[in-house]
Amino acid sequence: MTDMLHTGQSWLSEKLRTHASRLVTYQRDNVEAELPATIGRSTYEQDDGEGTITRSQVRDFLIDTADLLLSAIGTLPRRGDRVLETDGNTTFVFEVMALGGEPPWRYSDPFRLKLRIHTKQIDTIES
Repeated sequence: MTDMLHTGQSWLSEKLRTHASRLVTYQRDNVEAELPATIGRSTYEQDDGEGTITRSQVRDFLIDTADLLLSAIGTLPRRGDRVLETDGNTTFVFEVMALGGEPPWRYSDPFRLKLRIHTKQIDTIES
């Protein structure tokens, strides 16, 4: 018997990859891989301990789990990895980061097909 939800999620994941993604460069130390990623965002709140709550947004990259694991990177995301996104003559450099006390990534679906990788922009390179 087939799992209709898994089949549907796989179909949606492939459509996102094919029609709603752009190539980014994923870097860890001296290793890099060019991968298709769908752009997203996450909002999180952080309490400073004195009653002030700061709400922030981060840029997320949704990458197929298999694409990252089968690339030269070969493992799940780690804090400090970088994602380079080029738009025209500008390359935006993002660093993989944790949201508050949360991990720097999570699975985006119940079948672990896609990773939602949280990042913050740390640099801009003009070419």
